[in-house]
Amino acid sequence: MTTPYHPPVKRSVQIAGHKTSISLEPIFWDMLRDAAEAEGLPINALVAQIDAERIKADTPPGLASAIRVWLVARED
Repeated sequence: MTTPYHPPVKRSVQIAGHKTSISLEPIFWDMLRDAAEAEGLPINALVAQIDAERIKADTPPGLASAIRVWLVARED
């Protein structure tokens, strides 16, 4: 695992055929990769699921924030 104190890293993902970039700290990229593997999904597919959930919220957070929250909630 990478050090938890590292600036965000920007990566491109594809959601519904559209590319978007997401900035997450490396520890969250590690957690996202592990979660996708555990779910048997590519990272893009998992991010698309999280995105679909987040846009249903009354006040949708940004995608990076939604990913962080989803990952932390998953750990509970």
